[in-house]
Amino acid sequence: MITSAQMRAARALLGIDQATLAKLSGVSLPTIQRMEASDGVVRGVVDTLTKVVEALEKAGIQLIADNAVSTSGGRGVRLREPKMREPAK
Repeated sequence: MITSAQMRAARALLGIDQATLAKLSGVSLPTIQRMEASDGVVRGVVDTLTKVVEALEKAGIQLIADNAVSTSGGRGVRLREPKMREPAK
């Protein structure tokens, strides 16, 4: 599974636009746009999702699932739930 936020973050790390991701994955630009505009986990045809994930991985992206350990080297970012803020006194 991949989330729309992961897709956008992966493109940002690679420095590519949606059109380039479409070309690398063999998926249409409108499909990439729809995937990135969705909320949460991207839903769609499994073959299409697989193509996008494989293209990102081939380009050097490691997708990390919730609570999973990243054992590979390299730089990256990880989104976590923000800590609850204490009320102001």
